[in-house]
Amino acid sequence: MRKFFLGLVLLLVAVAVGLAAWDPLTAEASPAPAFRPTDVQIARDKFGVPHIFGKTDADVAYGVAYAHSEDDFATLQEVIAMTRGRTGALLGADGAKIDYVAELLNIRKTAARDWPRLPADVRALFTAYAAGLNHYADKHPDEVRLSGLFPVTGEDVVAGFVLRSPFFFGLDSVLGRLTEGKPLFREGGPALDAAGKLVPRELTPVGRDPDHNGSNGMAVAPGRAPDGATRLVSNSHQPWTGGVAWYELVVHSGEGWDFAGANFPGSPYPFLGHNKYLGWTNTVNRPDLIDVYKLVLDESGEKYRFDGKWLPLEKRRVWLRVKYGPFVLPVPQTVWRSVQGPVIKNAKGAFAIRYAGMDQSAMVTQYYRLNKAKDFAEWRAAMAGQGVPATNFIYADAKGNIGLFYNAMFPDRPAGFNWRGVLPGDTSADVWTRTLPFERVPALVNPRSGFVMNANNTPWVAAGPGSELDPAAFSPLMGIEDDMTNRAVRLIDLFGMPGPIDAARLKTIKYDTAYAKSGYAKIWIDQLLALDAKGDAQIAAAQNLLRAWDWNLDGKGQGDALALLVLRPANGSHYQRKADPDPMTVLRESAAHLQTYFGTLDPALGTVLRLRHGEGAHRVDLPLDGGNDTVRASTLWDVEPDGRLKVRHGDSFIMFVTWDKAGRVHSESVQPFGAATTRPESPHYNDQAPLFVAHRLKPVFFDPAALRASGARFYRP
Repeated sequence: MRKFFLGLVLLLVAVAVGLAAWDPLTAEASPAPAFRPTDVQIARDKFGVPHIFGKTDADVAYGVAYAHSEDDFATLQEVIAMTRGRTGALLGADGAKIDYVAELLNIRKTAARDWPRLPADVRALFTAYAAGLNHYADKHPDEVRLSGLFPVTGEDVVAGFVLRSPFFFGLDSVLGRLTEGKPLFREGGPALDAAGKLVPRELTPVGRDPDHNGSNGMAVAPGRAPDGATRLVSNSHQPWTGGVAWYELVVHSGEGWDFAGANFPGSPYPFLGHNKYLGWTNTVNRPDLIDVYKLVLDESGEKYRFDGKWLPLEKRRVWLRVKYGPFVLPVPQTVWRSVQGPVIKNAKGAFAIRYAGMDQSAMVTQYYRLNKAKDFAEWRAAMAGQGVPATNFIYADAKGNIGLFYNAMFPDRPAGFNWRGVLPGDTSADVWTRTLPFERVPALVNPRSGFVMNANNTPWVAAGPGSELDPAAFSPLMGIEDDMTNRAVRLIDLFGMPGPIDAARLKTIKYDTAYAKSGYAKIWIDQLLALDAKGDAQIAAAQNLLRAWDWNLDGKGQGDALALLVLRPANGSHYQRKADPDPMTVLRESAAHLQTYFGTLDPALGTVLRLRHGEGAHRVDLPLDGGNDTVRASTLWDVEPDGRLKVRHGDSFIMFVTWDKAGRVHSESVQPFGAATTRPESPHYNDQAPLFVAHRLKPVFFDPAALRASGARFYRP
């Protein structure tokens, strides 16, 4: 990839004039999908959250696309461009990298092959969603950012799922490191370089992009509730804007599809939330689902040895469309493929990648079936379809069932190979062709403790002492992580305290801002306190402040801002399994930042940590609490020119769901900004921000009668 982008500049200069109009002239739009809605209505509640009503499920999907376009058409176009290999034409060289990956993974071929095989109702849903996008584009041509992008088809939308699903378990990182010839980080085991040699742990490179990692999920059984209710908390941690930012919606179909939750741009249905009968949320898990093979090439570089024979590498010439200034130009690339899967060549050789869910689109059916499941049995049957390659599911329902499912499409790996290393690519003996059945997935259902939780930690810790899974019952070839997070330690402690868990206590647990005085945080703070200040008054003062800190980032005690800054690098190293940074450097830089911008080592946390969004009259600027690995998560931030920390990732879509003793559902939710995060002129651009920072929630008007009574605005797209 490095050579590609070096050559890109030269190529652009050479052909700019002659090919300036190439993309607009040659970009082919997909045929418009044949769908006409029967009866679609959109209602906006007082916070602008769309409630979509339709006679059929397809009608609803059409309305979902249109409503989302009203609120964030700019991001939707970026997602659609990804599915059609035109991100480079829209965003330039960075976008072209995505287009290259899409070609490497052959996502268009997969979508084209699977489209006619999908169930008819799934095809109808995606066709209708595409039609909704096209309808909005037709009505608002001035908002279309790229010529020829519309119309799109249901198959285009499916291709987006095929492309993005493996990124949630780290495929993007593996591809990137192979392309750049960097040492590989192997999830769940030691680090190895591209030649298969062990890299010392202190040199282990970053394995996952923390922008896409995170989340807490919790469920409480009626036996722990004084009112006999079942409760579920969805607390996903995602970026607050962009292609994987949550978008809240509620859907109601005459065909029985009723669901409240949130999706990502480019989806016709919610990915998490609840219907009348059940609900779930997700957290990122980190099983080893990616295998890398070192190929043995012949002198030509186009054949590889496999089971004693020389086989030709599949070779395909592709043209990436790349925006350069006012021009969109063609850049040629070659993509390779072997029996194992996509192949990347670098200075150290040729490497094939095999990963869970490769070349399949079954996830589009699974999510739809989960949305419409009416009981635990139907929901588990949908899960058994194994379309979603990875991610934990935390489940609860109106009957009082709760559960944690460490969902993953585990490769059925044969014994006898070092699956944490780079595998030999010249034999079929290590090329797995099946995944383990859903019955083999670690699951904890209705534990005696009365609760389940996950905070991106090992599934062995999920329900407290006496109710945990036994790691010995699962094969080490599954590559299940044994990591713990501060959030997981705190949740186990808080849920494990005696007494009932009512709504108020559950809310207190969810908004916890403390660090446990154990694990990596304790080790790191001890290192900082043990440093020799060597007469440096600022370092000594910082150490004294940390000694007095109460281990809680609630913004009420002294030392919170300093603790926030010094703990973030330690958490990043712990979560990404790499060496700790230099303690003195971290302490010195953190202290200097506070002293420089705030004139003190101990400014109020809310003065430093901010929720900021928008400009001018549309700007919101509010104090935040929590930290990088607290249950109330303020995970990632950008340093602003005034030294404040603008949070961009952490607690995002939050939903509390309750089924009362009679099985009736009620829910509340909140987002950091509002329903229309890219529409500054909208009253719903930032209207949820004051609630978000105050730990308050808004009602979800899941009952249509309650929605009408609330004064919602109804209209037809």
